[in-house]
Amino acid sequence: MDIKVINESSSPACSEADYVRVQMWSDPEQDTQTLATIERVVRKSNVRPAAPARRVKTLVEKQPMSLDAAVGFATLYAASKKIQVVLTTASEEAS
Repeated sequence: MDIKVINESSSPACSEADYVRVQMWSDPEQDTQTLATIERVVRKSNVRPAAPARRVKTLVEKQPMSLDAAVGFATLYAASKKIQVVLTTASEEAS
């Protein structure tokens, strides 16, 4: 399975309508550990004016994981749902 790597802050949203997003960053309390957030993002095609344009379901939130473990989990989940995996570069929203 292919994994796209994007920088969400500088590029437009992923072109996929349904995908698994993996975000990794260093734990602020332990610099030797990384945290992962894994989410399923579904972009809605028919959006009412007051409704959100996408739905985000958190699968794993700020859990200590290696990059390999996070990508492995996301890949297995994405394969079972037949959707794309997107690995985003360091996120600033982790604080």
